[in-house]
Amino acid sequence: MTTLSAEREIEHLMTLHPKGFDLSLDRVTRLLERLGNPQDRLPPVIHIAGTNGKGSCAAFSRALLEAAGHLVHVHTSPHLVNWHERYRLAAEGGGKLVDDDVFAEAISRVAEANQGQTITVFEILTAVTFVLFSEHPAEAAIIEVGLGGRFDATNVIKRPAVSVIMPISLDHEAYLGDRVELIAAEKAGIMKRGCPVVIGAQESDTALQVLIETAERLDCPTVVYGQDFLAFEENGRMVYQDEDGLMDLPSPRLPGRHQYANAAAAIAAVKAAGFEIGHRAAERAMTHVAWPARMQKLTQGKLVDLAPKGAEIWLDGGHNPGAGIVIAEALAEQEEKNPRPLVLISGMINTKDQTGYFSAFKGLARHVYTVPVSSSDAGVPNDELALRAEEAGLSAEPVSSVASALMLLRDSWDGPAPRILIGGSLYFAGAVLAENGTPPT
Repeated sequence: MTTLSAEREIEHLMTLHPKGFDLSLDRVTRLLERLGNPQDRLPPVIHIAGTNGKGSCAAFSRALLEAAGHLVHVHTSPHLVNWHERYRLAAEGGGKLVDDDVFAEAISRVAEANQGQTITVFEILTAVTFVLFSEHPAEAAIIEVGLGGRFDATNVIKRPAVSVIMPISLDHEAYLGDRVELIAAEKAGIMKRGCPVVIGAQESDTALQVLIETAERLDCPTVVYGQDFLAFEENGRMVYQDEDGLMDLPSPRLPGRHQYANAAAAIAAVKAAGFEIGHRAAERAMTHVAWPARMQKLTQGKLVDLAPKGAEIWLDGGHNPGAGIVIAEALAEQEEKNPRPLVLISGMINTKDQTGYFSAFKGLARHVYTVPVSSSDAGVPNDELALRAEEAGLSAEPVSSVASALMLLRDSWDGPAPRILIGGSLYFAGAVLAENGTPPT
């Protein structure tokens, strides 16, 4: 797929408008009015907020609906390699990333409607989501919140079929607050009076209380993980349970015990949105779900070829302490099944708690190679990142690139083939997929 036209349109927008976030709904509301309010002409919307697990919930929701034969649009952010990844349009046999010419035309049309007014690029691209999703037929639209919830540009949907709040932890404190209850209140801002709400597994009782109280105040029919639905492992399979009974399903294709809870939230969300999901469709969804750069096993590509022979390579874009914990738990599960020495190759950006992320791997990772994140202006210098890893109690050293780290490992490794985790940032994970020659499709 050529990306030239749409990329050129977006690059032009970035010269005119700020690239970052400016939390307010006024600008995007004004623009959508000029476009005829396409957000009011969408199929039933599954709107997903949370600190961690939003993308996985979206992936499971898509897999469930498509397995049941429904046409589904999906909007996620950020992208990993190409902007097109944010827009998956419904198609027979499974949704497809938006064609470049369709995408470029929609961007041009939205930018023209904005008439040069001050606006963020994310707001323009969110308006593009609504234009595309309103003009192409589908039976459902899955829309992931970009940042927060209350003032996120996606939060102009008046009557979502369901609002989903995935696990909440500290992240984006500069925008959302430095206490988990403040962040929970921001995420809860996507709830709409009388509309169904699904609350995924929460690690914080304080966050859970804020979410439940908000849903009650808005008279939202609400189901809560651990109370109204749950999932657990039994005999190597996943059992999902809610008021309708049990479903005995294959373990999710996405590795890690945390994916049981993410899958459960998606099943609950799809049902709350009014869709029937039979046992056969749920089985197919668990075995076919795909979500790049979230515990993605890399088995081929230019970078893979540089690794020590027999190495097992995982890629994950998780970037905060909460994500570090679930990734470390997933790797610990792999260690139980197939013991191997674990090595991290990490790149992070300066808005994240780097030491908190690394702390999750203490006692699990043998060594950390830190590398710069060349795809982001906010990348932490590799020598500074090595110090953060050492603060967390890990052995670390800075190197110039992922390729250098893999070659160093290959040339010096002695012993059982290692397990390698490449991660620490979605920007970094995207750059790795591009360099490896395996971008999302």
